[in-house]
Amino acid sequence: MDKIKINNQEQFFDIKNIAPVSKHVLQVTFADTIPDEFGNIEVFTSGGDLCSSFPGYSTIYKTEGQTILLSNDGSVYTDPEEIPPYEPPAPTFEELQAAKKAEVSAACEKIIYKGIDVGLSDDTVGHFSLTIEDQLNLFGKQAQLATGADRLEYHADGQPCRYYSAEDMKFIIEMAMFHVSYHTTYCNALNMWIAGCETAEELQEIFYGADVPEEYQSEVLKAYILEIAQMAEVPGETQAVE
Repeated sequence: MDKIKINNQEQFFDIKNIAPVSKHVLQVTFADTIPDEFGNIEVFTSGGDLCSSFPGYSTIYKTEGQTILLSNDGSVYTDPEEIPPYEPPAPTFEELQAAKKAEVSAACEKIIYKGIDVGLSDDTVGHFSLTIEDQLNLFGKQAQLATGADRLEYHADGQPCRYYSAEDMKFIIEMAMFHVSYHTTYCNALNMWIAGCETAEELQEIFYGADVPEEYQSEVLKAYILEIAQMAEVPGETQAVE
């Protein structure tokens, strides 16, 4: 039966097994007497020959009857049930503001990209998405209009490409630009409102579509609000704002 000495003392302790179980944990199963202290461990064969050593294992990591687990880095076993569940730290107010700005920005992008319904001169209504690519395409149509083209090729969502009169195309572009500009201006005002908040409760009151307090309405937004109100008073006027 193998034996061990601890800290170069004279006393031997009979062991049944000794083996590392991880980088910093050593397992020792004693045959009978268990030492009162641990540290530098020397292992001897039954014939008394030194066969190995394990320095620095002075901390009891865990006790399982005659089996002692020792660590050389001061660590001790913790029952998983005793470890409290991880709770992420509460977000800071600055993080809440950033999240709210990201929320309204995403909503703004979504409603812009969704596009507009436009009433045309032939009494039909076409829906036109306004993704970045769509906006660039319409800018190109502006250049065609500037050359004096009297009809321009384009298509409404889900419809085949067709020719639009210069008048209709000009109106489509105007409504598209109004839609994009209004929502960009409105989103900017929401961001000013968010920046002016001082509590999380104030931030919770802000959402895309909320009426912006006058103190955060820019001159441009006020002009848009007035124009939208005037448009709503004209029967049959096509709206670019949802």
